[in-house]
Formats: sequence, structure tokens, C-alpha cells
Amino acid sequence: MPAETRHVLSDQSIKHLEFIQAVVTRLGNGSFLIKGWTLTLAGAFLGFSANSKSWKLAAAGVVPLIGFWILDAYFLRQERMYRMLYDDVRKPNSSIDPFSMDARPYKARVNWYKVLFSNTLVNFYAVLSVLSLAFSVWKFIRY
Repeated sequence: MPAETRHVLSDQSIKHLEFIQAVVTRLGNGSFLIKGWTLTLAGAFLGFSANSKSWKLAAAGVVPLIGFWILDAYFLRQERMYRMLYDDVRKPNSSIDPFSMDARPYKARVNWYKVLFSNTLVNFYAVLSVLSLAFSVWKFIRY
């Protein structure tokens, strides 16, 4: 790209982008921690239910999975909204107020349903939920 057509960001814009990136990083870390807790709880429920004759314990393990799925979807939605804010701030002649961290204008553009059933979340939470439910059914049939 020729030097005269390149957009040079001001120091203020760069700092604003750094603030937004810090939020995106925190949201990503939160999502990672949620997945860790999900695996821990799912393993605990499945482990305890393997040692008991109750299928209800295995079925109860699905409840926190669904709760964590929704919480993780919230984090992912927020992250996508802040990425949109980031993208708008980096554009030349941006209409975003300096140092604005308000991602609410992007809510309409980030659909809850699409986030909740995005590939990354479905591949993680749906698989764990199906395994937990299958184990519950197996325990129910067996005992």
C-alpha cells in the first residue's frame, strides 16, 4: 500500500484500541476459565454418578452445563461486540467518541441465537451435554 494512502492512527486512537483489546483479552480469559470449570464439574458429576446407582445425579450434571453454556455465550457475545467497536475505532475518520468503551450500539448486530449455537460453543457444550444425558439414560436403563 502506498505511504500516502495509509491511515496513520493518532496516539490517542492507539491507546483507545489498546483499552478495547484489554477488554477483549479479559473476556477471552473469562471464557477459558468457564470452560475449565465446566469440564471440572461435568467430570465430577459423571464421576460421582458412576459410583452410585442414581441416574438422577448424572442428569443433574446437565444443569450446570447449560448454565455455563449460556454464561460462555454471554462472554462470546460481549467479545464480538467489542471487536466491532475495535474495528470501528481503527477506521479513518471514526465517529466513535475518544476512549468510548460503549459496545451497546452493536447489540443488534450480534445475535444471541447465533452466538449460543456458534461452532465453538456447540462443539464444546453440546457434546458434553449429550454425553451426560447418554450416561444418564444408560444408568437409568441399567438400574
